[in-house]
Amino acid sequence: MTRTLPTHAEVVIIGGGVAGASLAYQLAKLGKRDVVVLERGALTCGTSWHAAGLIMQLRSTHAMTALSAPNAAFYAALETDTGQATGFKQNGTLAIARTDERVHELKRYASIARSFGIEAQVISPGEAGDLYPGLAVAKVRGALFIPKDGQLNAVDTVMSFVAGSRKAGIRFFESTPVANIVRAADGAYRLETPHGAIACERLVLACGLWTRAVAARLGACVPLNPCEHFYIVTESMAMATPSLPMLRDTDGHVYLKEDAGKLLVGAFEPDAKALPLGKLPANTEFIELPDDWDHFALPYANACESVPALADVGISRFMNGPESFTPDASFAIGELPGLPRCYVSAGYNSEGFEMAPGASRALAEWIAEGEPTMDLADVDVARFHPFQMNAAYVEARAAESLSSIFHMHWPNRQRVSARQARKSPLHDRLAARGACFGETMGWERAQWYAPEGVEPRDVYSYARPSWFEHVAAECKAVRENVAIFDLSSFGKHLVQGRDACRLLQRLCANDVDVAPGRIVYTHMLNRRGGIEVDVTVNRLAEDRFMVVSSAIYQPRDGAWMRHHVAPGDNVVITDVTSAYSVLSVQGPQSRPFLQSLTDADLGNEAFPFAASREIDLGYGRALANRLTFVGELGWELYIPSEFAADIYDRIVKAGTPRGLKHAGYHALEHLRSERAYREFGLDLTPDDTPYEAGLGFTVKLDKPGGFIGCEAVAAQRGQTLKKRLVMFALDDPQPVLHKDELIRMNGELVGYIRSGVYSFTLGRAIGMGYVRHEAGVTRQLLESSTFEIEIACERYPAQASLQAFYDPTGAKARQ
Repeated sequence: MTRTLPTHAEVVIIGGGVAGASLAYQLAKLGKRDVVVLERGALTCGTSWHAAGLIMQLRSTHAMTALSAPNAAFYAALETDTGQATGFKQNGTLAIARTDERVHELKRYASIARSFGIEAQVISPGEAGDLYPGLAVAKVRGALFIPKDGQLNAVDTVMSFVAGSRKAGIRFFESTPVANIVRAADGAYRLETPHGAIACERLVLACGLWTRAVAARLGACVPLNPCEHFYIVTESMAMATPSLPMLRDTDGHVYLKEDAGKLLVGAFEPDAKALPLGKLPANTEFIELPDDWDHFALPYANACESVPALADVGISRFMNGPESFTPDASFAIGELPGLPRCYVSAGYNSEGFEMAPGASRALAEWIAEGEPTMDLADVDVARFHPFQMNAAYVEARAAESLSSIFHMHWPNRQRVSARQARKSPLHDRLAARGACFGETMGWERAQWYAPEGVEPRDVYSYARPSWFEHVAAECKAVRENVAIFDLSSFGKHLVQGRDACRLLQRLCANDVDVAPGRIVYTHMLNRRGGIEVDVTVNRLAEDRFMVVSSAIYQPRDGAWMRHHVAPGDNVVITDVTSAYSVLSVQGPQSRPFLQSLTDADLGNEAFPFAASREIDLGYGRALANRLTFVGELGWELYIPSEFAADIYDRIVKAGTPRGLKHAGYHALEHLRSERAYREFGLDLTPDDTPYEAGLGFTVKLDKPGGFIGCEAVAAQRGQTLKKRLVMFALDDPQPVLHKDELIRMNGELVGYIRSGVYSFTLGRAIGMGYVRHEAGVTRQLLESSTFEIEIACERYPAQASLQAFYDPTGAKARQ
C-alpha cells in the first residue's frame, strides 16, 4: 500500500471494502487516475471480509436486473484483467419452491431472465434432485435453475479490485481513519486524518456500516442500519462437491453453498435482529458478534428439512457478522442532496458483491459525466426523507429489510414495521370508515375500504387478493357517480422568489410561464431527454408556484430542483407537504355535488380543466384544482391541515344521500391505468423521453430560453421512434397483470409491462409497456402484428393500442 498521503486528489473514496474498491476500479476504467482510497483499518474489514460471496444475475424486477445481470460475466473476466485470483466459479443457482405461490414467483423470474438473455430453466422437483444430491425432493413443488450464477471468495475479490486499480495508478491507504470532513468555500472537501489532510474535488462515502454516521456529520441523509447476519459452516460432507450449485430455499429462509468441501448455510430469517449503531465494537476491524443459536434455530431446522444430511453433521464455525440494510431494501448510490460532488455508495443489504460491478460502474459514470447515464431512481440516495434517519425507525425497518430478501414479493405487499409514523389529519376518520392502510414514505394511506362486516386486512395474491371485489365497487362509484380520496401524502413544494419562474422554465419541458390560476403538467428532464421529475406546477402568483409530486418521489424531486438553483438566483424552495391536506372528489356527479357545498361557480366556462381557484367550503378556504388522475370530472381540494377535518365531515355528510363512496389508492391505480395516465417510477423513468412515452404535448421546444434536455428531445420530434409506450388489454378475462410481464410481438420479445392492473370497467387485465422495434413503432405496426403478454412463462393474446382503452380522447374529464 502507498505510505505518503498526498495533499490533494481529484477523487477521494472513504472505505476499502467491496463498494470502495470496485468503484476505484471502475473509475480507473473510465480514465480516472487521480483517485485515493482511505481505509480506517485493513482493506476488506467491516463487512466485506465475511460475505458469503454469492453472485446471482437475476433480481425480482427488470430495473434491478439491469444492474445485476452483467455481473457474472464481469467476475469471470476480472482475474484475467487484474492478475489476482477471485475464486469465482459458476456452479449455478438452484432456487426451490415449497408452495405453488412460490412456483409462480419463480416462473415470473424466469420470464424476466429471458429479457436479459439469462439462461434460466424451470424444472421439476425430480430434476432439482438430480442437480442437488441430498435434496429432500418431497418438500419441493418446483424449481428454477440458473446455470451461469456463481460464487467467489470475498477477500480475494476485493484484493483483485485493488490490484486492478493500483495498476492504473490509484492509491490506497490503510489504517487511515477520517477524523473530520470540511467543505471549503470553493466547494472542495478537506479530510483530516492522523497522517495529514487531503483535499479533493469529489468525495465518495463508501463506509459500509458507518456511512450513516459519516454522512450525518455533513448534514446528509443516508438511512441504513446494521443487522446481525448469520451463517454456519459444517464439517466436511461428501455431497459438498466443488461443482454443487448454490441452493436457495426462500420459503425456508435459507441458502446453502459449497465451501471447500463443506456446506455454508446462511439465513434471511423472518424476525431479523437489528443492531443499534452505537453497539458496534468501536475499534474492531473484523467484527464478529456473539453466536445466537436460539435465533438461528428456525432457519437451520428448515435447512435440515431441505437437506436432511445436515441434521447429522457437525458445525465447524458459527458466523454472526453485521451487515447494513436500508429502509426499503435497495442500496444507495449517487450525489448527496445539498452537497455538490459528494457521493455515496452504501447500504447493499448483504448483496454488495452481487451488485458491486453494476452499481459501481453506474456511479463511476455519474461522477465522470456529472449526472446518471441510466435509470437509477430506485437506488438514488436522494430518495430518502430526513425523518428516515430516526434511529428507532431505521433500526426497525432495517430488520424487516433483511427478512424481505427471501419473503414472497407479492404485488402491493406492505411493510409492517415502523408504522403509524405519518398520518393525515383524517386518518382516524378513514379508519372508522373501514380503511385498510398501506404505507408510503412513512405516510399511512387508505389503500381500500372494507364494507361493514369485512375485516380490513390484506391477504395477498397474484390473482385475486382480499380487496379485489371491494376495489371493484370503489372503481364503479368513480366511473358512475362520485367518490372521495384522501391524497394528503402528495408532495408539495412552494417555489418562490423573483427568479422562481426562470428556474422552473429552465427545468420544465412544458411552458409554466402561464397566468396565475393555471396548472401545468410537466416533466423535468436530464441531458439525455429522459424524465427525472413528473409533476404538476400550479402558478399561484407571479413569483410563487406550487409543485406537486407523488409521495414517494417528493424528496428526490425537491433535491432535483434545489440542485439546479444557480448562484445568485432569488429563489426559495420550501417543503409544504404537511401544511395541506388533499381531498380529491371525482366522478361524473362531482360537479353538482361540490356545487351544493360552495357558492363558487364550478361550471365548465367559469372553472375549466387545469384551473385553480380558492373557494369557500364550510368555515374554511380551499385551493380547488380541477384535475384528475382517474379520468373523470373532478377536483383536488388543497385544504390547510387544521381545516381538513371539518371540511371532510361536511363533504361526507352531504355526500351520504348522494351515494358518495370512499376510495383508496388501489382504486386510484386501477382507474389511472384504464385512462393510461403515466406514473413516474413505472411508466416514466430517466431512460424514457416524453415523446417515447406518448407525452409530446408536454414539450414546448419553442419556449424562450429552452430547458435542460431540450436538444435531446428536439431530435425526436416528428421522427418515427424505435421505442414507444403501448397500451395492452388481454383477451382472456381471467389473468391479472402487475408489472414486468413480457411483451411479445409476432412471437418475438419486444419489451415488458411497466404497470398493469385488472380493469373492472373493461372486464380484463390491462397494462402499459414500451415496445422496441428497429424500423419504428407505428400504429400500422401495431395493427398488423400479433401480440402476446407472457405471465410466468405462459403467453396470453392481447390487443395493442397507442391510446387508452377507456375514454381515449379524455373528454370525460373536460365535460
